[in-house]
Amino acid sequence: MKLFRCQGCQSALHFENSQCLTCGRAVGFLEEAFSMSALDGGPQVFTALGGDGGAYRYCGNAPLGVCNWLVRAESHEAYCESCRLNQIVPDLTIAPNLERWRKLELAKRYVMRSILRWGLPHPSKAQEPVNGLAFEFLGDRQTGTGAASKVLSGHDDGLITLNVAEADDGERERRRTQMGEPYRTLIGHFRHEIGHYYWDRLVRDGGKVEAFRALFGDERADYGEALQRHYNQGAPANWGLHFISAYATSHPWEDFAETWAHYLHIVDALETARSYGVNVRAKFMPDQTGAEIDFNPYRAPSAERLIEAWTPLTIALNGVNRSMGQPDLYPFVLNIDVMKKLEFIHALVHDTNNARVSAAA
Repeated sequence: MKLFRCQGCQSALHFENSQCLTCGRAVGFLEEAFSMSALDGGPQVFTALGGDGGAYRYCGNAPLGVCNWLVRAESHEAYCESCRLNQIVPDLTIAPNLERWRKLELAKRYVMRSILRWGLPHPSKAQEPVNGLAFEFLGDRQTGTGAASKVLSGHDDGLITLNVAEADDGERERRRTQMGEPYRTLIGHFRHEIGHYYWDRLVRDGGKVEAFRALFGDERADYGEALQRHYNQGAPANWGLHFISAYATSHPWEDFAETWAHYLHIVDALETARSYGVNVRAKFMPDQTGAEIDFNPYRAPSAERLIEAWTPLTIALNGVNRSMGQPDLYPFVLNIDVMKKLEFIHALVHDTNNARVSAAA
């Protein structure tokens, strides 16, 4: 995520901010400008100092501290583009759920900003009941017998379900350790699950299935059996030579979703590094030309260009984390097969964006 500037006082603004900490102005995110804007006026309708200077109001979830995105003042929509996709939000009669929801929505907004930047289709279920995208945030419940009814995070025909317990840092770490995962975050969940949605939209419906199978395998293999085998037997011993994670070995759909999530990780993190002026001249790299982040990652010509900048950056940041006694920031290896899969996803994303721009023109 890039660093923004308050148009009122030129101080730094972050994607999470709803107020400039220097001048005190209200601030919010302008969807059409992909940028944060300082605001004048209020308390209901504001004039944006960024973008086109139009009149805006906050998303309907802003009073709860759940969202800082802006909606056109004349719009009939009560909620922003991200919050409109919610079908079920956490039960706020349960005390911890408001803070959990805030964490969930922030992670979701990071992902939705990327989707908006690329112009990828994201109709709601109200707009397209079959192909629409929706989110449900649910918690485990006690059944009549006293047993716990577990909520599993996942994707089903555009509906993404997340267990609100994942927003508790301690519980998420417990599950990460239990599952033997090197990395488990809320934003990672959202990026993975929305990858399943875009497999349906861009691969299956986009006529790319045969090209997909050549890289990821045949998705017609029984999904339930594949997952059960993975949980019973684990990943193959040499999985690191061909996959981005152990879980990616379970089924071609999961391989795609894992690789999709990493593509979003790489692009967003490189934009962050570029925004802060971070460049790594790694003397251990045989070719140093890719170490500087001197391009817009959202407009990169190829996944190869992204990886040229990403590899030395992650090696350096992993080293910094180790110096502080922290786990590696990016505990993954981009092998040759993964690079080919990332190139496939890069083409999907940019071909879709280019087609949208051409259609609009």
